[in-house]
Amino acid sequence: MSRVGNKIIPLPKGVKIVIGDQMEVEGPKGKLTVPIPQGIQIRQSDGNLQLTRDTDKQAPLHGLTRALAAAAIQGVSTGFTREMDITGVGYRADVKGKVATFTLGYSHPIEVLLPAGVDLKIDKQTHLTLTGYDKQMIGQVAANIRSLRPPDPYKNKGIRYTGEVLRKKVGKTGAGGAGAK
Repeated sequence: MSRVGNKIIPLPKGVKIVIGDQMEVEGPKGKLTVPIPQGIQIRQSDGNLQLTRDTDKQAPLHGLTRALAAAAIQGVSTGFTREMDITGVGYRADVKGKVATFTLGYSHPIEVLLPAGVDLKIDKQTHLTLTGYDKQMIGQVAANIRSLRPPDPYKNKGIRYTGEVLRKKVGKTGAGGAGAK
């Protein structure tokens, strides 16, 4: 059984919380809201947040709500980053304002409009760093960028998360098979 929901969430300085039908978290980086399901209560005391549930039927929602609240508090205070690498000859990226342009071996460059609250920095045209305060938004933008050219298992070309381990597959061999005589 998970005990995530019972963990206390420490509140950093500069983070304000308003608890009603949903929890509103405001900090130096931005403002987020976290839904509070029925049967889950949030108490604030001594610079900490404690979540409690009415019955054991709310145990999954208890852990989920606590995880969402902790991510929102961390996001508005320190933010989140996601790093990605582009591998392949001639593959590169460029960013101008809120528009990122990718050259990934297709016949045309691909432009991606970055949503509000997400910033993209590019080092050496092949190392991307996404930063923002909403963990879900950062993950979704990173997944969308990765889907433009997922890593190829045969040549290891494409866009991957930094530190992502890929298994390279062995290609075909010349002799044998149904076509050889």
